[in-house]
Amino acid sequence: MTLTLRSSTSFINLKEIKGVKNPDDFPTTVCFSQFKRSCHHGLRAKCSMQEAAQLSQPLEGRVNEKRERLHGLAATQSHGSSSRVPVFIMLPLDTMTMGGNLNKPRSMNASLMALRSAGVEGVMVDAWWGLVEKDGPLKYNWEGYAALVKMVQEHGLKLQVVMSFHQCGGNVGDSCSIPLPPWVLEEISKNPDLVYTDRSGRRNPEYISLGCDQLPVLRGRTPVQVYADYMRSFRERFKEYMGNIIVEVQVGMGPCGELRYPSYPESNGTWRFPGIGEFQCYDKYMRASLAASAEALGKGDWGRSGPHDAGQYHQFPEDTGFFRRDGTWKTEYGQFFLEWYSGKLLEHGDRILTAAAGVFQGTGAKLSGKIAGIHWHYNTRSHAAELNAGYYNTRERNGYLPIAHMLAKHGVVFNFTCMEMKDGEQPGSANCSPEGLVRQVKVATKAAGAELAGENALERYDSRAYEQVLATSRSDSGNGLSAFTYLRMNKNLFEPENWRNLVEFVKSMSEGGRSTRLPECDSSRTDLYVGLIKKRNAKNVNEAVLV
Repeated sequence: MTLTLRSSTSFINLKEIKGVKNPDDFPTTVCFSQFKRSCHHGLRAKCSMQEAAQLSQPLEGRVNEKRERLHGLAATQSHGSSSRVPVFIMLPLDTMTMGGNLNKPRSMNASLMALRSAGVEGVMVDAWWGLVEKDGPLKYNWEGYAALVKMVQEHGLKLQVVMSFHQCGGNVGDSCSIPLPPWVLEEISKNPDLVYTDRSGRRNPEYISLGCDQLPVLRGRTPVQVYADYMRSFRERFKEYMGNIIVEVQVGMGPCGELRYPSYPESNGTWRFPGIGEFQCYDKYMRASLAASAEALGKGDWGRSGPHDAGQYHQFPEDTGFFRRDGTWKTEYGQFFLEWYSGKLLEHGDRILTAAAGVFQGTGAKLSGKIAGIHWHYNTRSHAAELNAGYYNTRERNGYLPIAHMLAKHGVVFNFTCMEMKDGEQPGSANCSPEGLVRQVKVATKAAGAELAGENALERYDSRAYEQVLATSRSDSGNGLSAFTYLRMNKNLFEPENWRNLVEFVKSMSEGGRSTRLPECDSSRTDLYVGLIKKRNAKNVNEAVLV
Protein backbone atom coordinates (compact mmCIF):
# COMPACT_ATOMS: atom_id res chain seq x y z
CA MET A 1 0.00 0.00 0.00
CA THR A 2 1.17 3.53 -0.69
CA LEU A 3 1.11 6.49 1.68
CA THR A 4 2.22 9.94 0.59
CA LEU A 5 3.23 12.45 3.26
CA ARG A 6 3.71 16.13 2.48
CA SER A 7 5.41 18.60 4.78
CA SER A 8 4.19 21.73 6.56
CA THR A 9 5.58 23.91 9.32
CA SER A 10 4.05 21.75 12.02
CA PHE A 11 2.65 18.44 10.87
CA ILE A 12 3.35 16.74 7.59
CA ASN A 13 0.78 18.82 5.82
CA LEU A 14 -1.37 16.94 3.32
CA LYS A 15 -2.28 19.92 1.15
CA GLU A 16 -5.47 19.84 -0.80
CA ILE A 17 -4.90 19.79 -4.52
CA LYS A 18 -6.88 21.63 -7.14
CA GLY A 19 -10.00 19.75 -8.08
CA VAL A 20 -10.46 17.85 -4.82
CA LYS A 21 -14.19 17.68 -4.20
CA ASN A 22 -14.60 15.39 -1.23
CA PRO A 23 -12.53 13.89 1.59
CA ASP A 24 -12.02 10.67 -0.30
CA ASP A 25 -10.08 12.61 -2.94
CA PHE A 26 -7.61 13.81 -0.31
CA PRO A 27 -4.01 13.09 -1.36
CA THR A 28 -3.37 10.73 1.55
CA THR A 29 -4.52 7.54 -0.11
CA VAL A 30 -4.06 3.96 0.88
CA CYS A 31 -4.04 1.61 -2.07
CA PHE A 32 -3.22 -2.03 -2.50
CA SER A 33 -0.77 -3.33 -5.05
CA GLN A 34 -0.26 -6.86 -6.27
CA PHE A 35 3.19 -6.12 -7.61
CA LYS A 36 6.05 -8.03 -6.07
CA ARG A 37 7.95 -6.00 -3.50
CA SER A 38 10.97 -4.41 -5.15
CA CYS A 39 14.14 -2.76 -3.97
CA HIS A 40 14.36 1.02 -4.36
CA HIS A 41 17.29 3.39 -4.03
CA GLY A 42 16.83 5.51 -0.93
CA LEU A 43 15.74 4.34 2.45
CA ARG A 44 14.09 1.08 3.43
CA ALA A 45 13.74 0.56 7.15
CA LYS A 46 12.57 -2.54 8.95
CA CYS A 47 9.81 -2.24 11.55
CA SER A 48 10.90 -5.27 13.54
CA MET A 49 13.01 -4.79 16.63
CA GLN A 50 15.22 -7.49 18.12
CA GLU A 51 17.30 -8.01 21.23
CA ALA A 52 21.10 -7.97 20.79
CA ALA A 53 24.22 -8.04 22.95
CA GLN A 54 25.17 -4.73 24.49
CA LEU A 55 28.48 -3.08 23.75
CA SER A 56 30.63 -2.13 26.73
CA GLN A 57 32.62 0.87 25.64
CA PRO A 58 33.83 3.58 28.02
CA LEU A 59 32.45 7.06 27.35
CA GLU A 60 34.91 9.75 26.41
CA GLY A 61 35.11 13.08 28.16
CA ARG A 62 37.18 15.44 30.21
CA VAL A 63 36.26 15.62 33.87
CA ASN A 64 38.35 16.87 36.73
CA GLU A 65 39.50 13.89 38.83
CA LYS A 66 38.44 15.46 42.11
CA ARG A 67 35.01 16.28 40.69
CA GLU A 68 34.67 12.73 39.40
CA ARG A 69 35.21 11.39 42.91
CA LEU A 70 32.73 13.88 44.41
CA HIS A 71 30.05 13.26 41.82
CA GLY A 72 30.62 9.53 41.70
CA LEU A 73 31.88 9.60 38.13
CA ALA A 74 34.76 7.26 38.85
CA ALA A 75 32.45 4.54 40.11
CA THR A 76 32.90 0.97 38.98
CA GLN A 77 31.44 0.46 35.55
CA SER A 78 28.27 -1.54 35.24
CA HIS A 79 28.02 -4.10 32.48
CA GLY A 80 24.39 -5.01 32.62
CA SER A 81 22.68 -7.29 30.20
CA SER A 82 21.70 -5.91 26.82
CA SER A 83 18.24 -4.47 26.47
CA ARG A 84 16.37 -2.54 23.84
CA VAL A 85 15.75 1.13 24.44
CA PRO A 86 12.31 2.12 23.14
CA VAL A 87 12.16 5.37 21.19
CA PHE A 88 9.23 7.78 21.35
CA ILE A 89 8.72 10.85 19.15
CA MET A 90 7.42 14.16 20.51
CA LEU A 91 4.42 15.44 18.61
CA PRO A 92 4.18 19.12 17.60
CA LEU A 93 3.36 21.62 20.32
CA ASP A 94 0.21 22.55 18.42
CA THR A 95 -1.12 19.00 18.15
CA MET A 96 -4.35 20.43 19.57
CA THR A 97 -6.08 23.54 18.27
CA MET A 98 -6.90 26.42 20.59
CA GLY A 99 -10.46 25.08 20.52
CA GLY A 100 -9.29 21.77 21.97
CA ASN A 101 -9.63 19.65 18.82
CA LEU A 102 -7.06 17.43 17.16
CA ASN A 103 -5.12 19.54 14.67
CA LYS A 104 -4.93 18.25 11.08
CA PRO A 105 -6.14 14.70 11.86
CA ARG A 106 -5.43 13.34 8.37
CA SER A 107 -1.85 14.55 8.50
CA MET A 108 -1.49 13.09 11.98
CA ASN A 109 -2.85 9.75 10.84
CA ALA A 110 -0.35 9.61 7.98
CA SER A 111 2.50 10.64 10.25
CA LEU A 112 1.71 7.98 12.82
CA MET A 113 1.61 5.35 10.09
CA ALA A 114 5.09 6.38 8.96
CA LEU A 115 6.45 6.41 12.52
CA ARG A 116 5.05 2.96 13.21
CA SER A 117 6.77 1.67 10.09
CA ALA A 118 10.04 3.16 11.28
CA GLY A 119 9.86 1.00 14.39
CA VAL A 120 9.28 3.67 17.03
CA GLU A 121 7.57 2.61 20.24
CA GLY A 122 5.16 5.53 20.40
CA VAL A 123 4.71 9.27 20.64
CA MET A 124 4.59 11.96 23.33
CA VAL A 125 2.02 14.76 23.55
CA ASP A 126 1.53 17.75 25.84
CA ALA A 127 -1.84 17.86 27.60
CA TRP A 128 -1.98 21.62 27.96
CA TRP A 129 -3.66 22.96 31.10
CA GLY A 130 -4.37 26.15 29.16
CA LEU A 131 -6.47 24.21 26.63
CA VAL A 132 -8.12 21.47 28.70
CA GLU A 133 -9.32 23.60 31.64
CA LYS A 134 -9.74 26.72 29.55
CA ASP A 135 -13.46 27.27 30.13
CA GLY A 136 -13.35 27.51 33.90
CA PRO A 137 -12.36 25.67 37.11
CA LEU A 138 -13.07 21.91 36.91
CA LYS A 139 -14.44 22.26 33.35
CA TYR A 140 -12.31 19.88 31.31
CA ASN A 141 -12.30 19.25 27.58
CA TRP A 142 -10.39 16.08 26.65
CA GLU A 143 -12.10 15.44 23.30
CA GLY A 144 -9.14 16.29 21.08
CA TYR A 145 -6.90 14.06 23.16
CA ALA A 146 -9.46 11.26 23.01
CA ALA A 147 -9.29 11.38 19.21
CA LEU A 148 -5.49 11.20 19.36
CA VAL A 149 -5.45 8.28 21.81
CA LYS A 150 -7.74 6.26 19.53
CA MET A 151 -5.58 7.05 16.52
CA VAL A 152 -2.43 6.03 18.37
CA GLN A 153 -4.11 2.78 19.38
CA GLU A 154 -5.17 2.04 15.81
CA HIS A 155 -1.56 2.27 14.66
CA GLY A 156 -0.28 -0.05 17.37
CA LEU A 157 1.72 2.70 19.08
CA LYS A 158 2.10 3.74 22.72
CA LEU A 159 1.59 7.19 24.20
CA GLN A 160 3.44 9.33 26.72
CA VAL A 161 1.30 12.21 28.00
CA VAL A 162 2.75 15.30 29.66
CA MET A 163 0.67 17.04 32.30
CA SER A 164 1.69 20.48 31.04
CA PHE A 165 0.85 22.96 33.77
CA HIS A 166 3.07 25.60 32.18
CA GLN A 167 2.70 28.15 29.42
CA CYS A 168 3.87 27.35 25.90
CA GLY A 169 5.78 30.24 24.37
CA GLY A 170 8.88 32.21 25.23
CA ASN A 171 11.43 29.40 25.45
CA VAL A 172 13.76 27.44 23.18
CA GLY A 173 11.80 25.63 20.48
CA ASP A 174 8.41 27.10 21.36
CA SER A 175 6.63 27.45 18.00
CA CYS A 176 3.21 28.50 19.28
CA SER A 177 1.60 30.30 22.20
CA ILE A 178 -0.62 28.56 24.74
CA PRO A 179 -1.02 30.61 27.93
CA LEU A 180 -2.29 29.39 31.27
CA PRO A 181 -6.11 29.07 31.56
CA PRO A 182 -7.90 32.45 31.30
CA TRP A 183 -9.42 32.11 34.74
CA VAL A 184 -5.93 31.53 36.18
CA LEU A 185 -4.58 34.57 34.36
CA GLU A 186 -7.45 36.57 35.84
CA GLU A 187 -6.34 35.56 39.34
CA ILE A 188 -2.75 36.48 38.46
CA SER A 189 -3.86 39.91 37.29
CA LYS A 190 -5.47 40.44 40.70
CA ASN A 191 -2.46 39.07 42.57
CA PRO A 192 0.78 39.28 40.50
CA ASP A 193 2.71 37.55 43.28
CA LEU A 194 1.19 34.26 42.14
CA VAL A 195 3.98 33.96 39.57
CA TYR A 196 7.77 33.86 39.84
CA THR A 197 9.49 37.22 40.17
CA ASP A 198 13.12 38.26 39.77
CA ARG A 199 15.12 40.85 41.72
CA SER A 200 14.08 43.73 39.46
CA GLY A 201 10.38 42.85 39.86
CA ARG A 202 9.90 41.21 36.46
CA ARG A 203 6.97 38.79 36.63
CA ASN A 204 7.08 35.51 34.70
CA PRO A 205 3.65 34.10 33.69
CA GLU A 206 4.98 30.71 32.58
CA TYR A 207 4.08 28.85 35.77
CA ILE A 208 2.53 29.42 39.19
CA SER A 209 5.13 30.19 41.87
CA LEU A 210 5.87 27.27 44.17
CA GLY A 211 5.67 29.76 47.04
CA CYS A 212 1.89 29.45 47.04
CA ASP A 213 1.69 25.66 46.51
CA GLN A 214 -0.34 25.16 49.69
CA LEU A 215 -2.42 28.32 49.67
CA PRO A 216 -6.01 28.44 48.29
CA VAL A 217 -5.18 31.18 45.78
CA LEU A 218 -6.96 29.68 42.74
CA ARG A 219 -10.60 30.29 43.56
CA GLY A 220 -10.56 28.31 46.77
CA ARG A 221 -8.12 25.60 45.70
CA THR A 222 -4.37 25.40 46.13
CA PRO A 223 -2.24 24.99 42.97
CA VAL A 224 -1.35 21.45 44.00
CA GLN A 225 -5.06 20.63 44.45
CA VAL A 226 -5.76 22.09 41.01
CA TYR A 227 -3.04 19.92 39.46
CA ALA A 228 -4.34 16.83 41.29
CA ASP A 229 -7.92 17.44 40.14
CA TYR A 230 -6.67 17.85 36.56
CA MET A 231 -4.72 14.59 36.70
CA ARG A 232 -7.69 12.81 38.26
CA SER A 233 -9.94 14.01 35.46
CA PHE A 234 -7.41 12.72 32.91
CA ARG A 235 -7.24 9.33 34.63
CA GLU A 236 -11.01 8.94 34.66
CA ARG A 237 -11.42 10.02 31.04
CA PHE A 238 -8.78 7.58 29.78
CA LYS A 239 -8.90 4.78 32.34
CA GLU A 240 -9.47 2.09 29.70
CA TYR A 241 -6.23 3.12 27.97
CA MET A 242 -4.03 3.55 31.05
CA GLY A 243 -1.14 1.12 31.17
CA ASN A 244 -1.72 -0.38 27.72
CA ILE A 245 -1.85 2.58 25.33
CA ILE A 246 -0.98 5.42 27.70
CA VAL A 247 2.17 3.91 29.16
CA GLU A 248 3.67 6.99 30.80
CA VAL A 249 2.47 10.21 32.40
CA GLN A 250 5.12 12.89 32.70
CA VAL A 251 4.19 15.27 35.50
CA GLY A 252 4.99 18.92 34.82
CA MET A 253 6.61 20.68 37.77
CA GLY A 254 7.78 23.99 36.35
CA PRO A 255 8.54 26.02 33.22
CA CYS A 256 8.86 23.86 30.11
CA GLY A 257 7.43 21.06 32.25
CA GLU A 258 10.78 20.80 34.08
CA LEU A 259 11.44 20.79 37.81
CA ARG A 260 13.28 24.14 37.97
CA TYR A 261 12.84 27.86 38.38
CA PRO A 262 12.37 30.01 35.21
CA SER A 263 15.85 31.47 35.62
CA TYR A 264 16.67 31.80 31.91
CA PRO A 265 13.54 33.07 30.07
CA GLU A 266 14.13 33.87 26.41
CA SER A 267 11.01 35.98 25.88
CA ASN A 268 11.68 39.60 24.95
CA GLY A 269 15.41 38.96 25.04
CA THR A 270 15.44 38.73 28.84
CA TRP A 271 18.10 36.01 28.72
CA ARG A 272 20.36 34.64 26.04
CA PHE A 273 22.78 31.74 26.04
CA PRO A 274 25.17 31.38 27.83
CA GLY A 275 24.15 33.88 30.50
CA ILE A 276 23.95 32.69 34.09
CA GLY A 277 20.31 33.75 34.57
CA GLU A 278 18.84 35.09 37.80
CA PHE A 279 17.29 33.83 41.03
CA GLN A 280 13.47 33.75 40.99
CA CYS A 281 12.52 34.22 44.64
CA TYR A 282 11.06 37.70 44.90
CA ASP A 283 7.30 37.16 44.95
CA LYS A 284 5.84 37.83 48.37
CA TYR A 285 5.30 34.15 49.15
CA MET A 286 8.91 33.18 48.44
CA ARG A 287 10.20 36.20 50.36
CA ALA A 288 8.07 35.25 53.36
CA SER A 289 9.45 31.73 53.27
CA LEU A 290 13.03 33.00 53.07
CA ALA A 291 12.46 35.35 56.00
CA ALA A 292 10.96 32.56 58.12
CA SER A 293 13.90 30.24 57.39
CA ALA A 294 16.42 32.92 58.30
CA GLU A 295 14.58 33.75 61.54
CA ALA A 296 14.56 30.06 62.46
CA LEU A 297 18.37 30.15 62.34
CA GLY A 298 18.56 33.37 64.29
CA LYS A 299 19.88 35.16 61.19
CA GLY A 300 17.07 37.59 60.47
CA ASP A 301 19.23 39.79 58.23
CA TRP A 302 19.71 36.87 55.80
CA GLY A 303 16.00 36.74 55.12
CA ARG A 304 15.46 40.32 54.03
CA SER A 305 16.18 39.60 50.37
CA GLY A 306 18.01 37.35 47.98
CA PRO A 307 21.73 37.83 47.21
CA HIS A 308 22.56 41.42 46.24
CA ASP A 309 25.66 40.46 44.22
CA ALA A 310 24.29 37.65 42.00
CA GLY A 311 24.46 39.68 38.80
CA GLN A 312 22.07 39.77 35.86
CA TYR A 313 20.72 37.38 33.22
CA HIS A 314 23.40 37.93 30.56
CA GLN A 315 26.46 37.95 32.81
CA PHE A 316 29.14 35.29 33.38
CA PRO A 317 30.05 33.89 36.82
CA GLU A 318 33.28 35.90 37.17
CA ASP A 319 31.35 39.12 36.52
CA THR A 320 29.52 38.69 39.83
CA GLY A 321 30.45 38.74 43.48
CA PHE A 322 28.24 35.78 44.28
CA PHE A 323 29.27 33.26 41.60
CA ARG A 324 32.94 34.06 41.01
CA ARG A 325 35.58 31.46 41.86
CA ASP A 326 35.68 32.21 45.60
CA GLY A 327 32.49 34.21 45.77
CA THR A 328 29.60 34.57 48.18
CA TRP A 329 28.25 31.13 47.21
CA LYS A 330 30.99 29.60 49.36
CA THR A 331 30.19 31.64 52.50
CA GLU A 332 27.90 30.58 55.33
CA TYR A 333 25.24 32.95 54.03
CA GLY A 334 25.59 31.67 50.48
CA GLN A 335 25.20 28.08 51.60
CA PHE A 336 22.13 28.98 53.67
CA PHE A 337 20.47 30.72 50.74
CA LEU A 338 21.25 27.97 48.21
CA GLU A 339 20.04 25.24 50.56
CA TRP A 340 16.79 27.11 51.08
CA TYR A 341 16.31 27.91 47.37
CA SER A 342 17.04 24.37 46.15
CA GLY A 343 15.19 22.85 49.08
CA LYS A 344 12.00 24.72 48.18
CA LEU A 345 12.21 23.27 44.67
CA LEU A 346 12.62 19.74 46.01
CA GLU A 347 9.63 20.22 48.33
CA HIS A 348 7.58 21.44 45.37
CA GLY A 349 8.45 18.37 43.33
CA ASP A 350 7.72 16.10 46.28
CA ARG A 351 4.28 17.62 46.84
CA ILE A 352 3.21 17.33 43.21
CA LEU A 353 4.57 13.80 42.78
CA THR A 354 2.87 12.70 46.00
CA ALA A 355 -0.41 13.87 44.49
CA ALA A 356 0.38 12.27 41.11
CA ALA A 357 1.32 8.94 42.67
CA GLY A 358 -1.98 8.89 44.54
CA VAL A 359 -3.93 9.61 41.35
CA PHE A 360 -2.21 7.14 39.05
CA GLN A 361 -1.49 4.32 41.50
CA GLY A 362 -2.66 1.01 40.09
CA THR A 363 -3.22 2.31 36.54
CA GLY A 364 -0.18 0.54 35.10
CA ALA A 365 1.25 3.77 33.68
CA LYS A 366 4.73 4.91 34.64
CA LEU A 367 5.28 8.36 36.11
CA SER A 368 8.20 10.53 35.06
CA GLY A 369 9.57 13.95 35.93
CA LYS A 370 11.74 16.10 33.70
CA ILE A 371 14.99 17.73 34.82
CA ALA A 372 16.71 20.38 32.71
CA GLY A 373 20.16 19.78 31.22
CA ILE A 374 21.84 23.06 32.19
CA HIS A 375 25.31 22.40 30.87
CA TRP A 376 26.72 25.92 30.47
CA HIS A 377 29.25 27.03 33.12
CA TYR A 378 29.34 23.41 34.31
CA ASN A 379 33.15 23.50 34.25
CA THR A 380 33.31 26.42 36.67
CA ARG A 381 33.44 26.02 40.42
CA SER A 382 30.05 27.53 41.24
CA HIS A 383 27.94 26.13 38.35
CA ALA A 384 26.08 29.46 38.38
CA ALA A 385 23.44 28.64 35.74
CA GLU A 386 22.43 25.49 37.63
CA LEU A 387 22.27 27.32 40.95
CA ASN A 388 19.95 29.97 39.53
CA ALA A 389 17.66 27.23 38.21
CA GLY A 390 17.46 25.63 41.66
CA TYR A 391 19.98 22.79 41.29
CA TYR A 392 22.50 23.10 44.15
CA ASN A 393 25.28 21.49 42.15
CA THR A 394 28.82 22.85 42.48
CA ARG A 395 32.39 21.61 42.20
CA GLU A 396 32.05 20.65 45.86
CA ARG A 397 28.48 19.35 46.01
CA ASN A 398 26.39 16.85 44.04
CA GLY A 399 23.06 18.55 43.39
CA TYR A 400 21.44 15.79 41.34
CA LEU A 401 21.59 13.05 43.95
CA PRO A 402 18.87 14.66 46.18
CA ILE A 403 16.65 15.09 43.11
CA ALA A 404 17.18 11.47 42.10
CA HIS A 405 16.36 10.29 45.63
CA MET A 406 13.17 12.35 45.66
CA LEU A 407 12.02 10.89 42.33
CA ALA A 408 13.00 7.38 43.33
CA LYS A 409 10.96 7.66 46.53
CA HIS A 410 7.85 7.97 44.38
CA GLY A 411 8.96 5.43 41.77
CA VAL A 412 9.19 8.24 39.21
CA VAL A 413 11.46 8.06 36.16
CA PHE A 414 14.21 10.72 36.06
CA ASN A 415 13.87 12.20 32.57
CA PHE A 416 16.93 14.19 31.52
CA THR A 417 17.71 16.36 28.52
CA CYS A 418 20.83 17.23 26.46
CA MET A 419 21.61 13.59 25.75
CA GLU A 420 22.66 14.48 22.20
CA MET A 421 25.25 17.14 23.05
CA LYS A 422 29.04 16.88 23.00
CA ASP A 423 31.48 19.13 24.81
CA GLY A 424 33.42 19.93 21.66
CA GLU A 425 30.35 21.38 19.96
CA GLN A 426 29.92 24.11 22.60
CA PRO A 427 31.56 27.56 22.71
CA GLY A 428 34.73 27.44 24.78
CA SER A 429 33.95 30.69 26.60
CA ALA A 430 30.79 29.18 28.11
CA ASN A 431 32.64 26.44 30.04
CA CYS A 432 30.06 23.88 28.91
CA SER A 433 30.18 20.17 29.60
CA PRO A 434 26.97 18.40 28.61
CA GLU A 435 28.87 15.12 28.58
CA GLY A 436 30.15 15.59 32.12
CA LEU A 437 26.67 16.59 33.26
CA VAL A 438 25.06 13.52 31.70
CA ARG A 439 27.68 11.26 33.29
CA GLN A 440 27.00 12.81 36.68
CA VAL A 441 23.25 12.28 36.31
CA LYS A 442 23.72 8.67 35.18
CA VAL A 443 25.75 7.90 38.29
CA ALA A 444 23.40 9.83 40.61
CA THR A 445 20.29 8.01 39.36
CA LYS A 446 21.99 4.65 39.71
CA ALA A 447 23.06 5.46 43.27
CA ALA A 448 19.53 6.58 44.15
CA GLY A 449 17.83 3.62 42.47
CA ALA A 450 15.96 5.88 40.04
CA GLU A 451 15.14 4.84 36.50
CA LEU A 452 16.67 7.13 33.87
CA ALA A 453 15.17 8.20 30.54
CA GLY A 454 16.40 10.82 28.11
CA GLU A 455 15.56 13.47 25.54
CA ASN A 456 17.49 15.66 23.17
CA ALA A 457 17.47 19.31 24.20
CA LEU A 458 17.57 20.83 20.71
CA GLU A 459 16.28 19.71 17.34
CA ARG A 460 18.99 17.61 15.73
CA TYR A 461 18.78 15.35 12.69
CA ASP A 462 22.43 14.50 12.05
CA SER A 463 24.11 11.17 12.68
CA ARG A 464 26.60 12.70 15.15
CA ALA A 465 23.80 13.64 17.54
CA TYR A 466 22.26 10.17 17.27
CA GLU A 467 25.62 8.53 17.89
CA GLN A 468 26.03 10.57 21.06
CA VAL A 469 22.61 9.44 22.31
CA LEU A 470 23.55 5.84 21.52
CA ALA A 471 26.71 6.23 23.59
CA THR A 472 24.92 7.76 26.57
CA SER A 473 22.11 5.20 26.40
CA ARG A 474 24.42 2.39 27.49
CA SER A 475 25.13 1.57 31.13
CA ASP A 476 28.92 1.73 30.77
CA SER A 477 29.02 4.05 33.77
CA GLY A 478 25.96 4.63 35.89
CA ASN A 479 22.46 4.08 34.59
CA GLY A 480 21.63 3.23 31.02
CA LEU A 481 18.48 4.69 29.49
CA SER A 482 15.16 2.91 29.90
CA ALA A 483 13.62 4.99 27.08
CA PHE A 484 14.42 7.92 24.82
CA THR A 485 12.02 10.57 23.51
CA TYR A 486 13.08 12.38 20.36
CA LEU A 487 12.35 16.08 19.90
CA ARG A 488 10.40 16.59 17.62
CA MET A 489 8.11 15.51 14.77
CA ASN A 490 7.99 18.17 12.05
CA LYS A 491 8.59 18.53 8.33
CA ASN A 492 12.37 18.42 8.73
CA LEU A 493 12.24 14.96 10.26
CA PHE A 494 10.78 13.55 7.04
CA GLU A 495 13.51 14.90 4.78
CA PRO A 496 15.09 11.81 3.16
CA GLU A 497 18.49 11.94 4.86
CA ASN A 498 17.02 12.96 8.22
CA TRP A 499 14.49 10.14 8.05
CA ARG A 500 17.18 7.62 7.21
CA ASN A 501 19.21 8.77 10.22
CA LEU A 502 16.18 8.44 12.48
CA VAL A 503 15.35 4.92 11.33
CA GLU A 504 18.95 3.77 11.76
CA PHE A 505 18.91 5.30 15.24
CA VAL A 506 15.67 3.53 16.22
CA LYS A 507 17.10 0.23 14.99
CA SER A 508 20.34 0.80 16.91
CA MET A 509 18.45 1.63 20.11
CA SER A 510 16.47 -1.58 19.68
CA GLU A 511 19.78 -3.43 19.81
CA GLY A 512 20.96 -2.01 23.10
CA GLY A 513 22.71 1.06 21.76
CA ARG A 514 24.80 -0.70 19.13
CA SER A 515 25.35 1.56 16.13
CA THR A 516 23.75 0.15 12.99
CA ARG A 517 23.89 1.27 9.38
CA LEU A 518 21.03 0.36 7.09
CA PRO A 519 21.86 -0.96 3.64
CA GLU A 520 20.66 1.04 0.69
CA CYS A 521 18.23 -1.76 -0.05
CA ASP A 522 16.62 -3.62 2.81
CA SER A 523 13.76 -5.76 1.61
CA SER A 524 13.05 -7.85 4.67
CA ARG A 525 9.61 -7.81 6.24
CA THR A 526 7.59 -4.55 6.25
CA ASP A 527 9.73 -1.74 4.90
CA LEU A 528 9.52 2.03 4.62
CA TYR A 529 10.93 3.77 1.57
CA VAL A 530 11.68 7.46 1.78
CA GLY A 531 12.74 9.29 -1.33
CA LEU A 532 12.35 12.56 -3.16
CA ILE A 533 9.99 12.69 -6.14
CA LYS A 534 9.02 15.41 -8.54
CA LYS A 535 5.41 15.81 -9.53
CA ARG A 536 4.34 17.48 -12.72
CA ASN A 537 3.54 21.17 -12.17
CA ALA A 538 4.56 20.87 -8.49
CA LYS A 539 7.60 21.49 -6.35
CA ASN A 540 9.72 18.69 -4.97
CA VAL A 541 8.01 17.19 -1.97
CA ASN A 542 9.01 14.65 0.62
CA GLU A 543 7.36 11.32 0.15
CA ALA A 544 7.14 8.34 2.44
CA VAL A 545 5.82 5.23 0.73
CA LEU A 546 4.82 2.23 2.76
CA VAL A 547 5.33 -0.78 0.47
